[in-house]
Amino acid sequence: MNISVVIPLLNEDESLKELHNWIVSVMQSNSFSYEILFIDDGSTDNSWSVISELSKINTDVKGIRFIKNFGKSQALHAGFAKAQGDVVITMDADLQDNPEEIPELYEMITKQNFDLVSGWKKKRYDSIISKNLPSKLFNWAARRTSGVKLNDFNCGLKAYSNQVIKHIDVYGEMHRYIPVLAKNAGFLNIGEKVVQHQARKYGKTKFGMNRFINGFLDLLTIWFISRFGRRPMHLFGSLGVIMFIIGFGFSFYLGVDKLFLNPTGRLITDRPQFHIALATMIIGSQFFIAGFLGELILRSKRQQQRYFIKEYLDVS
Repeated sequence: MNISVVIPLLNEDESLKELHNWIVSVMQSNSFSYEILFIDDGSTDNSWSVISELSKINTDVKGIRFIKNFGKSQALHAGFAKAQGDVVITMDADLQDNPEEIPELYEMITKQNFDLVSGWKKKRYDSIISKNLPSKLFNWAARRTSGVKLNDFNCGLKAYSNQVIKHIDVYGEMHRYIPVLAKNAGFLNIGEKVVQHQARKYGKTKFGMNRFINGFLDLLTIWFISRFGRRPMHLFGSLGVIMFIIGFGFSFYLGVDKLFLNPTGRLITDRPQFHIALATMIIGSQFFIAGFLGELILRSKRQQQRYFIKEYLDVS
């Protein structure tokens, strides 16, 4: 199979048929073998009914239905697990991503040997204040922190080689940082393509300003995981050593001062240096404990279930 198109969605019943027909037209005109995977992330409208109807008309349409809303990352994780195509294309279901971009994305993966190609919505049709400016700030911070030089981390239109999606673990709200996850997994050939962005035709956006706050918090998480995910003691142990050195330095100063320089002076416990020494040593101990716990958690083999599938639709 040439291409798997993975489409996470939430309450997009108005756009699904049009999106399906558009994708099928592109696939047929380019003679691609394909599958379309719709992942219904707990929709409360008629999205699943539309997907079921499309699967009866087109055996290349498959669907996954979550029992409730688990989030876009979990939807992508489920789609990646089922995808069979040599190249996996992700796109949103709101018709803002253009399926006409698929052939060129496919060629960039198969002929130019990119591991991953991310879309760049250079010209956007979103609100400048609520989306464009926060998005630019977010993308700048993501570039600086991750070292991945992309202009648009948030673009849902991306292409992956099958090997990439089978070797990365998308969890939490890390769908924004799949290129960073791919880089950390050793897939370094990451490209970018300017893609056409279209105004939303049906419904309204499911994301508000809180996604940028969550995005920055996730950015800190992925920075920590990429730098210290496999060696947390290196970070917490270093901070613990610094705290201990500070505490020991003040303690040594207080001891020398009390024993030799000013034996008749104030009690050690009445001096501010004593409290600084005590606090830094306690904090240092806590850092060491955090590092040990991180190492223990890292070595545990517990698996977390990220989502519950209510139905899986595959009539092929």
